[in-house]
Amino acid sequence: MEFQTEEKNQKTILRVSGRMDATTSSEFEEKCEELIKNGAMHIVVDLSGLEYISSAGLRSILAVGKKLKSDGGSVAFCNLTGMVKEVFDISGFGSLFAVHDTLESALA
Repeated sequence: MEFQTEEKNQKTILRVSGRMDATTSSEFEEKCEELIKNGAMHIVVDLSGLEYISSAGLRSILAVGKKLKSDGGSVAFCNLTGMVKEVFDISGFGSLFAVHDTLESALA
């Protein structure tokens, strides 16, 4: 799994690419914890490069969401495609988190 970060509109953009499964989901949590420690309160996760997500990946997303919410922050997701979008829809994560079609709408 690979990450790229950028600051825009007082939000931290985290671009995730690769696979988020039992082997790599902890990397996602660690990266988000690092961003939160460095002051990120509002994270927009761009999943356009994510090819696959498993239940372990969903658990990591839930953990990060809970952490940010308890700290008064937020997490939003954008650019979901294919199987990742399908998993978000089926799991109900689309109603738990803000999910946007584009990065621009997530930053608005």
